[in-house]
Amino acid sequence: MRFIYICIAYLLAPIVAGALALRGFRDRSHWRDFSQRFGFGATVARRSIWVHAVSVGEVQAAAPLVEALLKRFPDIPLVLTTVTPTGRARAQALFGSRAEVRYVPIDLPGSVRRFFNRVRPQLAVILETEIWPNLYHRCGRLGVPLVLASARISPRSVKSYRRLVGLFRETLSNGIFIAAQSLADAERFRSIGANPEHTHVVGNIKFDYSHPANIEAVGKTRRNALGWDRPVWVAGSTHAREEDILLTAHRDLRARFPQALLVLVPRHPPRFGEAAAALTDLGVKFVTFSSGAAIADDTEVFLVDTLGELLGFYAASDVAFVGGTLVPIGGHNLLEPLSLGLPTLCGPNTFNAADIAKLLVDCGAVRVVHDAAELAAAIGTLFADPAARTQMGASGRTAIEDKRGAVRRLMNFLEPLLP
Repeated sequence: MRFIYICIAYLLAPIVAGALALRGFRDRSHWRDFSQRFGFGATVARRSIWVHAVSVGEVQAAAPLVEALLKRFPDIPLVLTTVTPTGRARAQALFGSRAEVRYVPIDLPGSVRRFFNRVRPQLAVILETEIWPNLYHRCGRLGVPLVLASARISPRSVKSYRRLVGLFRETLSNGIFIAAQSLADAERFRSIGANPEHTHVVGNIKFDYSHPANIEAVGKTRRNALGWDRPVWVAGSTHAREEDILLTAHRDLRARFPQALLVLVPRHPPRFGEAAAALTDLGVKFVTFSSGAAIADDTEVFLVDTLGELLGFYAASDVAFVGGTLVPIGGHNLLEPLSLGLPTLCGPNTFNAADIAKLLVDCGAVRVVHDAAELAAAIGTLFADPAARTQMGASGRTAIEDKRGAVRRLMNFLEPLLP
């Protein structure tokens, strides 16, 4: 079965590489260090700890773990790989020169071999459940312990994973260590062939997220620019089509709260220009963050068109909406605004982290809306009721605090695996 997978991978590789290269015409960051996608790049001086986090959300979730590894093993190089340019940029912003940040290679035998020759991992940690059969196989051949951290499998995915097990059965039964999010996830991994002795419940490291110590000061600075005397809501990590719904909701909201300001933060940098063009076409009065222009009394939308600013604007707002949820993207990080005590809204598409979303909805920290009318009504209710905002925010902070500790348990899990 692995031979068939490799043949298919070689057939698809030109298409994947071509698609990545073509994206560079919209965003040139896709071309930067492109050779790393084929396993090239600088060689690490000593055997390393390798952590893989696919994109921005996973990089942010991995931050407490990476910090713990850097503190506990300061003499071991740490390599952090991602798939996307935005994930790579976020990792570089978080860790600078303390970690070697690069792209994970395309899952071809040659690319994987070159990557291992350069990175020389003595431990591999892959967040959640990224499946890379050739990478897994290489770990097994070289005797590199491979840990799936915060690992999860949905009930619907079990059959799909069971079909793939033949690609890395030997590694799964012997060389892969499962640090599962929940007991149910652990049982599902065992059901597809994971070694029971290597499968443990550790929890979800996303709950160990902590915001920067200066975030309150940053939030005050941002709010000074937005205006203290007007109600402000922020829509973070938004997508095309979703923004149409948000702008409709904002128009309806301003009928009740004429001074309401929307802080709009698109998910991907190539869409910054698209969002600005859409606002112009709709006749919306807006200011962009990159322009440095002051916000006027008649400004309706503040468009954040640079990376790395979302958390500061969460800290500056009265209500948050988390994007990727009114369209079938699966949702982005609900824990960031809640960690700041911000009442939070989202759409129904939260399948990227369904367990987290359910927990937060059940405890009253998050409200689900389905369309523009529901969104405008929910924001209006919260604008009019400061006590309700405080209660939702407090519920979110409590829920996060109750679930902390996964990084500590994961570190206890990892340390015996290092030579």
